[in-house]
Amino acid sequence: MSTSPAQIRALSVLPATRTEIELHTADGLTLVGELAVPVDRPPLATLITLHPLPTHGGFMDSHVLRKASWRLPALAGLAVLRFNTRGTSSPRGTSGGEFDGGQAERFDVAAAIEYAEFHELPHPWLLGWSFGTELALMHGADPAVEGAILLSPPLSRATDADLDRWDAFGRPLVALVPEHDDFLQPDEARRRFARVRQAEVIGVDGAKHLWVGEPSVRRVLDEVVARVLPGHGPLPTTWDGAMSTAASGEADG
Repeated sequence: MSTSPAQIRALSVLPATRTEIELHTADGLTLVGELAVPVDRPPLATLITLHPLPTHGGFMDSHVLRKASWRLPALAGLAVLRFNTRGTSSPRGTSGGEFDGGQAERFDVAAAIEYAEFHELPHPWLLGWSFGTELALMHGADPAVEGAILLSPPLSRATDADLDRWDAFGRPLVALVPEHDDFLQPDEARRRFARVRQAEVIGVDGAKHLWVGEPSVRRVLDEVVARVLPGHGPLPTTWDGAMSTAASGEADG
């Protein structure tokens, strides 16, 4: 007897091949992470995710990034690489070293990009959220990277010099800026990012810095996939296949 497709909800986990990984930095640290790839096909492109501020609860399981890993391998054929930056802990484990405010984290970003290169993960894009956007802007203009997508960029650590570097780099730079962000709102973001000629700033009505709520998450994931896979339509909201449910409390944070 056939069954109707099930609604994809906040705690829905779709099929993927998920592998615990380690990244090794040039300054001798081991960082813990996970790589999720499609079960039945090679990935079409890769998201290297950079999480929010670890001193304020950010880690590789911050909810938008984890939902990307739960959904995008199955729904869009993407590989999703998540990891804890130096000194950051999650259920996966604790990465070596100590938080350095975005400076020594340049080695962490480089290690993630190198991992994607070594394992021949195709078309890598950076996906940074909050503090992760600062890392992308300060340290992500690497020739191996095809572009960067920024969620809630505060532009507090990244400087005009970093923006000028991205302008010269020439690769796509997309900023999703919540209407009600606590740090940087759309009009000011457009002014600041005007230094980067190829930058696209998208104001998201009604959204807040933490992207809480399924409508906000779906908007983020749709925008991400549309940039990484041009021509890809909105993601399905239902799934006709195996699907598990994560433990309560893992969806947000």
